Amino acid sequence: MKGAEILIESFRKEKVDVVFGYPGGSVLDIFDIIYKSGLRFILTRHEQGAAHAADGYARATGKTGVCIATSGPGATNLVTGIATAYMDSVPMVAITGQVPTRMIGNDAFQEADITGITRPITKHNYLVKDIDELPRILKEAFYIANTGRPGPVLVDIPKDIQNASTDNKYPDSVEMRGYKPNYEGHIQQIKKAAEMIMAAQRPVIYAGGGVIISNGSEELTKLAGKAGIPVTTTLLGLGSFPSTDDLSLGMLGMHGTKYANLAVQDTDLLIAVGARFDDRVTGKVSEFAPHAKVIHIDIDPTSIRKNVNVDIPVVGDVKKVLAELIKNIKKCDTQPWLKKIAGWKKEYPLSYGKGGLKPQFVIEKIYELTRGDAIITTEVGQNQMWAAQFYKYTRPRTFLSSGGLGTMGYGLPAAMGAQAGCPGKLVFDIAGDGSIQMNIQELTTCVLNKLPVKIIILNNGCLGMVRQWQELFYGGRYSSTILNSKGPDGEKGITFCEENKCHPYLPDFIKLAGAFGAEGVRISKDSEVIPALKKAIESDKTYIIECIVDPEENVFPMVPAGASLNEMIESMA
Repeated sequence: MKGAEILIESFRKEKVDVVFGYPGGSVLDIFDIIYKSGLRFILTRHEQGAAHAADGYARATGKTGVCIATSGPGATNLVTGIATAYMDSVPMVAITGQVPTRMIGNDAFQEADITGITRPITKHNYLVKDIDELPRILKEAFYIANTGRPGPVLVDIPKDIQNASTDNKYPDSVEMRGYKPNYEGHIQQIKKAAEMIMAAQRPVIYAGGGVIISNGSEELTKLAGKAGIPVTTTLLGLGSFPSTDDLSLGMLGMHGTKYANLAVQDTDLLIAVGARFDDRVTGKVSEFAPHAKVIHIDIDPTSIRKNVNVDIPVVGDVKKVLAELIKNIKKCDTQPWLKKIAGWKKEYPLSYGKGGLKPQFVIEKIYELTRGDAIITTEVGQNQMWAAQFYKYTRPRTFLSSGGLGTMGYGLPAAMGAQAGCPGKLVFDIAGDGSIQMNIQELTTCVLNKLPVKIIILNNGCLGMVRQWQELFYGGRYSSTILNSKGPDGEKGITFCEENKCHPYLPDFIKLAGAFGAEGVRISKDSEVIPALKKAIESDKTYIIECIVDPEENVFPMVPAGASLNEMIESMA
């Protein structure tokens, strides 16, 4: 069997049902096999789109996402998507073509050392130099990607290896010395953690994306309910605990709720579950949760004590550890603590002002119409934070966003991947007018593959989050963040007009939707939101709703970078 055939056969054995990618000279042998394989292959319009689509597919389904690109620029175009998946622990196998083995290192046409380039951003990578090694390497690649702390694995296959032949001895299992993930938490550590929890007066659970990855949301909800412990989540932990539950504090950190941040700063026991204490959560580390002892549950031992001191570490699979913890715990006396938190919730709710179409209003209406039963992807920036704050996530794998890397251009291709993996679900991409333009070419991919993604563009005519920082910390000098045609000094620019109303925004997203084969509508009033959303939801087409929102709206509360969580900015006043 040829190397290209072994690759496609490995997809069948690993139950891969969809692959995203883009062809090129160094993968033509693979694509020739794909042509007659019956494999569902989605041709994206850019390799970055393929990587993000594989990522979105993986986050929405829990399976491993797969993407393919050719050598050189094709491979390097995957890099942003691979790094995004690496930072957020997303299982992905990326296949790249490479120049023939005899030409490696000779600066051959479209040659790039992709294994060297991706070494810091992959869980593992391989350059295949021997056809006899290919079946084992492919089996290991899928195993490594979706076991332990998941992550992307890259397999670089030279053109001559794709054409070489060998017996396909695809292994049934993997045995790798030095790689043996520990799923079972140490029982004595779990019992110590249970005792510390029951002794606490003001406990808080801090849940991260690891809860969702391990499918531990049900156990988390049981633990919180049984012990009476409030739960705050990271951005990637949204959906791990129902935000409609009375014990939910919403998100913490830079743009978290005020009551979540106050609770963390006042807690005497922080129970970190599948979270890594990143700087957007902790703010000033030395002043983070200053009165708290810390229990940290994580499958990755290198995450323990990486950023904060920990009193009781428990290394293991979150779902398994939480199940054991539930057995060892009783209801805690947290009523005074919960009463104090209820007071904060009443005093400091998330809110926004009046005047113009507000982005928060649009997101609230999406939730009202979908009742939380949609998959929401986001781009990065203000749109991402409003989507995190104002949509209520009640199920895992319903909020997909680039957390660690903060990748603009993530949302649309990720929505495409999620829709391909979950064809019966309603999928929204909540975008800004800046971020959507980074991978807007994937509209065509959605249309041609009948993926009815709904794209909400919150158009404020600027790079909103950067402009917000310039407004708060750089004296309002909007250097290169204004996207509308008037420019930063308000000079007259190019406009487009419709129904006697002229817009200074470029491009015309509705004409762009039409050019790509999608449908779209532009709105600018509160009264237009629900009719537009209903029309988009009822449509079986890829659909854009461009919302002309208040350009001055900012995301609050906000903890400035490097400040402590109780130094929140709550408005411009």
